[in-house]
This record gives sequence, structure tokens and C-alpha cells, in this order.
Amino acid sequence: MSGTGPVIGVLALQGDVREHEHTLAGLAARTLRVRTPEDVAAIDAIVIPGGESTTMSNLALRWGLMAPLRERVAAGMPAYGSCAGMIMLADRIEGGRADQETIGGLDVTVRRNAFGRQVDSFEADLDMPVLGADPLHAVFIRAPWVEDLGEAVDVLATVSSGPAAGRIVAVRQGPVLATSFHPELTGDTRVHAYFLEMVREQT
Repeated sequence: MSGTGPVIGVLALQGDVREHEHTLAGLAARTLRVRTPEDVAAIDAIVIPGGESTTMSNLALRWGLMAPLRERVAAGMPAYGSCAGMIMLADRIEGGRADQETIGGLDVTVRRNAFGRQVDSFEADLDMPVLGADPLHAVFIRAPWVEDLGEAVDVLATVSSGPAAGRIVAVRQGPVLATSFHPELTGDTRVHAYFLEMVREQT
């Protein structure tokens, strides 16, 4: 980690950590892999990657990360979660284990594996006006969707066609952002650039 500016943590327990780091590096952001409570104290924002949300939750508890992450996010630290990261930031989960814990921060109910199994993974173009007029090509892999949301949550994108038309796949609540899909896999950096702008607003 070198240079100046906010330090963006990438939760490095499981999942596509390197892909997020690569995308953030391309935007000249400073990053730090987060594996310890000391790492949580050293960052200005957190990215929670896609992966397997149950495994991620269990490891965060085992390594003593859940409590400090909850405290920092509740205190206003910007956070972005993609796919499993959306589940980790949700206050409520449908389709998860009864004892599955989350960091929280988003007043939403997220349905785990809502679009189906691995073989049901798909790609789609989404309208996401906060990123500009051009459609965003999105990759969905065993993705969740937002089933229900509180009044403070803004919907940023929905699926526009097919059996899942109208399902919510991108949301923001204050300094917390989440997407059902994986922008780190497409080469389109607009979601990460938008998150970095959110970070700058807070720091």
C-alpha cells in the first residue's frame, strides 16, 4: 500500500479478492487486504467480494472481524458488497442458514441464490442511471436479489427483462452500496468509480 488518499479495504477471507483489487488499482485507489481486526482499524472503506456468504460469515466470526466491521459500518464507514457481499451487508436474509450472521448496514431483505444454482448464472445489460446513460453489462453467478427494502434504501438497478424482470439488483443506503452482480469481472469500472466517489464524500 502506497500513495495518498483513502485506504480501501478488501475483505480477504474468501471469494474474488484479486479482481476487486485489480479494478480498484486501475482507478488509482490504495487498497489493503483485510484479515484482522487491526486491518479494519486501518481502512477508510471496505469492499466485500463475491464468494460464498456462509463461509465468509463463519470466517469473519472465527477471525474476530464481524464485530469491528459492524461497528465501523454502523458508524458510517463506506461499504460496497458484490453478490455474496450484498448478503453480508443485508440486515435480513431469506434462504440462508438460520444462524447465519451478517455485518448489516442495509435495511433490506436479500434472498440468497435467488436466481438459481451455478448452472443458472447469466449475463444481462442493466440500466443504472447513477452511472450514466450507457447500459452496464452485469454478470450474475448464483446471485441474490433484494426481496424487500426500507424507506431509506435507494434502488439503483433492476432486471429489465426475462423471468426475473423487475427484481432489484443494486441498492444504496447512505454510504453503503451493494450489487447482486460482479462488476469486477467485466472490465467496466463505473461501479467501483461510483463507490470511490461515495468514499470521498465521507472522508
